[in-house]
Amino acid sequence: MSGWLEVVNDLYEGSWNPDIKRFRSPYAFRGTTSARHRLTSSLLRLAGGHADVRRLELALVRNFRKYARAEAAHADSIWDWLALGQHRGLPTRLLDWTYSPLVALHFATDDPSSFDRDGAVWCVNFIEANKRLPARLRRLLEQEGSDTFTAEMLSSFPTLGEFDALRREPFVVFIEPPAVDTRILNQLALFSLMSSPGADLEEWLERYPELFRKVRVPARAKWEIRDKLDQANINERVLFPGLDGLSRWLSRYYTPSAVSEDEAPGRPADPRRAAVQTATRRREAPGRSAPPRRVSRRSSR
Repeated sequence: MSGWLEVVNDLYEGSWNPDIKRFRSPYAFRGTTSARHRLTSSLLRLAGGHADVRRLELALVRNFRKYARAEAAHADSIWDWLALGQHRGLPTRLLDWTYSPLVALHFATDDPSSFDRDGAVWCVNFIEANKRLPARLRRLLEQEGSDTFTAEMLSSFPTLGEFDALRREPFVVFIEPPAVDTRILNQLALFSLMSSPGADLEEWLERYPELFRKVRVPARAKWEIRDKLDQANINERVLFPGLDGLSRWLSRYYTPSAVSEDEAPGRPADPRRAAVQTATRRREAPGRSAPPRRVSRRSSR
């Protein structure tokens, strides 16, 4: 049965970098409470397959800039506004990722109501994905000596339209968001950005299966993983600094566990209980005749 150790080992697989002889993972991680969740942006979910996604995106960003300007004086490019909007809940084409496999594991286990189904952590090799970028973007990374982009690095593209026009075929870039608050810093946050508002990252990855893997987080192991993450100080109180995060952490932390003593991972077997269970299984085995019932003379009258 997969548990904490197996899942963590799977997440850190491939982190050894032979060039620098250090454990520096080339993967970005994204945790989901259900293994069935797709890598679909909030913008695509809002459009629902009916709206003109490009026009919808322009309207959302335009109005967000108009009404949020008083609280975002530092934002001076479309990339700043896009990152800020994603951070504050605006539907965008961005998807949230993290450099930390344990932070991703937190988001796969932060909702106890989902503990009856498997979760997942997506792992995408963003360094290998960079090799499929248009030449102009690859040169930008080489000039900066970086493996990911920043809003400043993309400022040579003043509009989303100019960025999207770099190549007809879709591609993905990974962006480090501006550190507008400690939440982004504590989560080791990273965004993925497709070159079209209507592009689906999961569909793109299916064309390049060597770029990603999907680590299953078994439902049976979620309580164990959740408790060990809390002990490692990977929780809402740290990842969402402030009273909201503190309240979310306390609410989840004191949620009663639905795991029985027998299901607890690593619990030594009780020989007496095992003997009873074995005897029960023998009695209930298919095809086994039941022992004759002893009838007392008193009850037969």
